[in-house]
Amino acid sequence: MKETIRLFDRDGYARSFTSKVISCEALEEGSFRIVLEETLFFPEEGGQSSDRGKLNEVRVKDVQSDAGVIYHYTDRALEEGETVQGEIDWEHRFSHMQQHTGEHIFSGTVNRLFGLNNVGFHLSDQIVTMDFDGVLTMEELETVEWEVNRAIAENVEIRVSYPSHKELETLEYRSKIEIEGQVRIITIPGHDVCACCAPHVKRTGEIGMLKIMTVQNHKGGIRVSILCGFRALRAFREKTKIISTLTNMLSTSQENLPIQIEKQKNRIYALKGELGLAKQKLMEYRIEKLSPDQANVLLFESDLETVVVRNTVNALVKKHDGICGIFVKKEDGGYQYILGSKNVNCKEIAALLREKLAAKGGGSEAMIQGSVEASREEIEKVLG
Repeated sequence: MKETIRLFDRDGYARSFTSKVISCEALEEGSFRIVLEETLFFPEEGGQSSDRGKLNEVRVKDVQSDAGVIYHYTDRALEEGETVQGEIDWEHRFSHMQQHTGEHIFSGTVNRLFGLNNVGFHLSDQIVTMDFDGVLTMEELETVEWEVNRAIAENVEIRVSYPSHKELETLEYRSKIEIEGQVRIITIPGHDVCACCAPHVKRTGEIGMLKIMTVQNHKGGIRVSILCGFRALRAFREKTKIISTLTNMLSTSQENLPIQIEKQKNRIYALKGELGLAKQKLMEYRIEKLSPDQANVLLFESDLETVVVRNTVNALVKKHDGICGIFVKKEDGGYQYILGSKNVNCKEIAALLREKLAAKGGGSEAMIQGSVEASREEIEKVLG
């Protein structure tokens, strides 16, 4: 099939177009794959998700390419030979343009200042991530972020070119893969020169701003998540709402928020310790009331920390000759348990629980622990 004419290469700002339907193939029920003579719809390529929009009134759900042919996936059929009016989702396209151009400046700045290469890129409707083949400190990343926003403020014009093979031999540019055929170069003067197939903004000022969101170690290097333009504005609004909610809850200022949260954290930690001691004393009081002649002791509780359960089971084992254990009710049903004995092989008990109740867990001959999705009556029947 003849390659699709890529109208977005000519004008990344065009929003509508007219084209002829070359083919329409029915896939699974309610899904169709359409090829047009020419299209403004950018397919999923180079780590970037595809455009979306409409052909006439038919929704375009996804766009893919193979061997130069661009396929539009829709929820309704179109007639072969029909002339259609295409309309891309401009807000979605422009957001992608802001993110992608911001990524170019960021990756170019990292390469220029620190010599690291962008070895992975992903741009979806939610996230923008870049993978670099080395590690940068937070101070270095903040330097990059500042320089990128300085480049945005400069409002530099972005150039698109198609160099000949001879020109490419002497041109220094970034590229993550070997490219066959015509190479499309995106030049941001003073900041980056990179091979790229995607639409970009005309001037850096249209990016608005760039903000690093997260940084994590990844395959010996780092993965950096960024947001640009309106996505960054939305993220800042959400963070502002969260901070405002917390400052109101704690009756403090934004500057003092970390201090107040640390105080609350320490107070909660202290209260948990006090509560744990109180629960331990309560369990000690309860087991003192048990008759030493009782061989098996199975207690069913709720909201007990593991350390309290273990200490209590150890105390029960010293006092009683049979199977001693505590079953703590889980929020979603069933129980977490710890069982011990000085005379009974607990591994055999674990095997019995697995056989009869499909319990999970294991341990030693002296003590086992795990979980079981069963009622108290079912457990007591098996172990009673």
